[in-house]
Amino acid sequence: MRVLVTGGSGFIGSHIVTGLEAAGHEPVVFDTAAGDGGIRGDVRDPVAVRGALRGTDAVCHQAAMVGLGKGFADASSYVGNNDLGTATLLEEMAEAGVHRLALAGSMVVYGEGRYSCPVHGEVRPGPRSVPDLDGFRFEPPCPRCGAALAPELVGEDAPVDPRNVYATTKLAQEHLAAAWARATGGRAVSLRYHNVYGDGMPRDTPYAGVASFFRSALERGEAPRVYEDGAQRRDFVHVDDVAAANVTVLEALDGLPVGGLRAYNTGSGEPHTVGEMAGALAEAFGGPEPVVTGEYRLGDVRHITASSERLRRELGWSAKVPFAEGMARFAKDELAPVRAPVI
Repeated sequence: MRVLVTGGSGFIGSHIVTGLEAAGHEPVVFDTAAGDGGIRGDVRDPVAVRGALRGTDAVCHQAAMVGLGKGFADASSYVGNNDLGTATLLEEMAEAGVHRLALAGSMVVYGEGRYSCPVHGEVRPGPRSVPDLDGFRFEPPCPRCGAALAPELVGEDAPVDPRNVYATTKLAQEHLAAAWARATGGRAVSLRYHNVYGDGMPRDTPYAGVASFFRSALERGEAPRVYEDGAQRRDFVHVDDVAAANVTVLEALDGLPVGGLRAYNTGSGEPHTVGEMAGALAEAFGGPEPVVTGEYRLGDVRHITASSERLRRELGWSAKVPFAEGMARFAKDELAPVRAPVI
């Protein structure tokens, strides 16, 4: 299978390319930073996309502007890169008759995760307020009675509730892909990635993930700075497992229903707190120990961990890299040089 990998020179995309080659497929890199053997281009450029799609059987769409961002001032950049880029790609796929798509989705579309109240059962807390965060009250209370909530795993059928510009564009990408599939008889999957880490992560930039920030601090001899109280729960999944999930999905697309998009959570299934991650990484690196700062970013959510059971049950994928092993490897891995903010 000949697979066009947009963003194929980036962190996740480059691992997908390696995984596709190992599985006997022919990946074609399409990236603004593509090297020898790849196609240099921008997904917002229909002419470049049209040329890259020639002879292609499927598309693995990883190109995006990533991260929480630096405020609402960059909203147009997110929408242009992520949504206009995706719309252009899908338009050209429709014209070229390419009907298979694997999309880099994100768990950020859920907003806050799933919570249960001891009195009211499953509830959805509203956005956290500045006064609460300034007062170090980080846990969202029950919106009905104010009781403490217990975080639980989120399934793919949970209501979506994007709470920042990046999250909104990731959800829009899914809607565009679903509309494309209905209009063309295509098949599309969105892999809703959790916190991906591993070798080749971009260095400390405004768009890097928290694991990269911590690793960059350790390289400078500085203590990782853990926001809030460090108890926020995430699912840290190794990039090797994410690449394997993409290969699995691309090989399974022909068996999925025509004319729709199927979402799959893609995580390790092993929730950990940000503080635990910082501690494990610092220990594997050899210090210094993390410091908890109480700082916060208003667009962040408190807890988000999802169940990847659907992907395991329907397509047979499961994460293979355990948390401790992955962090020990990441402590010694090479980070990528700073480049444009794409996956």
